[in-house]
Amino acid sequence: MLEINNLQVKLEEEDKQILKGVNLSIAPGMVHAIMGPNGSGKSTLSYVLSGKDGYEVTGGSAALDGAELLDMEPEERAAAGLFLAFQYPVEIPGVGNMTFLRTAVNAQRKARGEPEMSATDFLKEVRSRAKDLKIDAEMLKRPVNVGFSGGEKKRNEILQMAMLGPKMCILDETDSGLDVDAMKLVAQGVNALRSEGRSFLVITHYQRLLDHIQPDVVHIMSDGRIVKSGGPELALEVENNGYADILAEVA
Repeated sequence: MLEINNLQVKLEEEDKQILKGVNLSIAPGMVHAIMGPNGSGKSTLSYVLSGKDGYEVTGGSAALDGAELLDMEPEERAAAGLFLAFQYPVEIPGVGNMTFLRTAVNAQRKARGEPEMSATDFLKEVRSRAKDLKIDAEMLKRPVNVGFSGGEKKRNEILQMAMLGPKMCILDETDSGLDVDAMKLVAQGVNALRSEGRSFLVITHYQRLLDHIQPDVVHIMSDGRIVKSGGPELALEVENNGYADILAEVA
């Protein structure tokens, strides 16, 4: 589903190399988690895959379902099935949540040559998805993320993901700023979307999220590279001992 080979990326303005040769392969239906110290390049990886400005790819490749991602515009990547749930979802004053969702869904369907979703079908599906995430009708009527709590913003991200139905979902520290109940709700929303045709890349600092979204593979990232990979027990090792032992071992 996602194939990254020797990806090297620097900041455009500072001429600073952030990713120094990332290799990662995620099969369809698999959930991979990336952990690592601050500044290791985890969020940069998610930004570069989604097409955020400010980064220059200096080497390597990244393919989504066989198609080269790095040649596409951000909206083309989204239509191809890539989704990024932000660590800090932005507020969009003046744009209603429902309008935003329906516009996004139909823009992607149009880009894929599919018929647009009717207002009736859209309303039925969005209400059903929102109910599962405990998003009430008032939240759906409000402008996107405006006045939302941290937990509401993250649930709204998962609602967007559920409505768009992407093939490759990247969650960038979705658990940051969430209390235990909100995190469980977000995790339930993610788990409900797990399927054989959909893959996940979960970027997190904490084992606690991985208690609820159980990964198939855990990677440790340091200084712009993935330095160790293993099963879910690797996340427990980090939780108990920190990164020092692992980084000393791979050094």
